[in-house]
Amino acid sequence: MDDLSRFCCLNPDCPEHGKRGAGNLSVTSRYCPDKARRMLRCRCCKARFSERKGTPLFGSHLPAEKAVSVLHHIAEGSGVRKTGRLVGVSRETVARYSRKAGRHARGLHDELVAVSPPYP
Repeated sequence: MDDLSRFCCLNPDCPEHGKRGAGNLSVTSRYCPDKARRMLRCRCCKARFSERKGTPLFGSHLPAEKAVSVLHHIAEGSGVRKTGRLVGVSRETVARYSRKAGRHARGLHDELVAVSPPYP
């Protein structure tokens, strides 16, 4: 049985939107060459989405370990060229993943600021 408790429906119009472990998700199919990634479906609103939707790895063609390694090197202060050499990807790939992770982090920050209580 697939553990879906860490996922939630991403459809903002769904009554179960954002509720983790609500029991409304099921695996409809698997994709990618080794069938490791899952397509999820909300039983409530019938929306389908990838388990990577809403993460910096959505749309990634690199193996997850390599993408995480790229981001780890960038976070540690390695340059784009050095990271590309160490991980074995092009510098354009490093720059793209860095921008993608930055946009994702900015979106999360803005969300958290919007729901945080005002400063006293």
